[in-house]
Amino acid sequence: MTLLITGGAGFIGSALVRAALSRGRDVVTVDALTYAGTRDNLTDLPGRGTHTFCHVDIRDAAALDRVFDRHRPTAVVHLAAESHVDRSIDGPLSFVDTNVAGTATLLQAARGYWEAAGRPDGFRFVHVSTDEVFGTLGTEGLFDEDTPYAPSSPYSASKAASDHLVRAWHRTYGLPVLITNCSNNYGPRQHPEKLIPVTILAALEERPIPVYGRGENVRDWLFVEDHVDALLAVLECGRVGRTYAVGGDNEWRNVDLVRHLCALLDARRPRPGGGTYGDLVTFVTDRPGHDERYGIDAARIRSELGWRPATPMDAGLAATVDWYLDHRDWCRRRMDAREAAQ
Repeated sequence: MTLLITGGAGFIGSALVRAALSRGRDVVTVDALTYAGTRDNLTDLPGRGTHTFCHVDIRDAAALDRVFDRHRPTAVVHLAAESHVDRSIDGPLSFVDTNVAGTATLLQAARGYWEAAGRPDGFRFVHVSTDEVFGTLGTEGLFDEDTPYAPSSPYSASKAASDHLVRAWHRTYGLPVLITNCSNNYGPRQHPEKLIPVTILAALEERPIPVYGRGENVRDWLFVEDHVDALLAVLECGRVGRTYAVGGDNEWRNVDLVRHLCALLDARRPRPGGGTYGDLVTFVTDRPGHDERYGIDAARIRSELGWRPATPMDAGLAATVDWYLDHRDWCRRRMDAREAAQ
């Protein structure tokens, strides 16, 4: 099996590249190398499968056609996207351009390749989406595959649109697609603009740790390696045309998560001047349209595919904190790249 992974130089994408190679798959990574993607994430790869990197933007139809023609993938896993909610509020059109138009361009390239190859039964197109397309939950209930879409941010609206395009290419052209909607990921190599690395790095630099509102928004958290195991299970065993909700069964209030990270840092690298990193927590003005709560009912993927998360939250957070403590230079390069892109 040769997998074409878009966004493979990003956080989740590079974890998927590693997992696929370790299982003996050949992988072709397609990535535009925006500030969020870096070839630093693709060093020291496991060697069972072969890896090829293609510096290609998914909005470039001709370049995509060349990638398909040259590498002849048996499956596509589509992760390439603009993904940070705050950035989508400040600059929504780039999210529409990449997440909507880019997905349509990729779908057309995959469809053309699949049809020219005789519509092989084994070909798959897995579209990786988010639980944010469903909007917000109150204090009760969970998202599942039948939850109506109600996106709140330009980011989640662009991902909702891309989900609909994938379904349309399946229903109109027969392209064999699958969709996943996943809860919040965490783990090594997540860009420093996200909540967990923001907290770790601000603490280590003795800066205020920003928490939106009163920190009472709730998110369901999933370790990135568990997520990519789910993606490979969907790819290998999922039913064509099916959607799978993927969650970690780990709902935390943002403020509780931040304080837990501070406690982990207190134990590993005490503040030079004494005190606790929790003293740096600073509540800031909430962002517009901030969803109250996300939670996932992952019964379908558990019952149909036998997948469930394997990493306890405490162990995953500890491993994540340790990784960031050991990779401060990586974090600086990522933030420098972000600043250069602004």
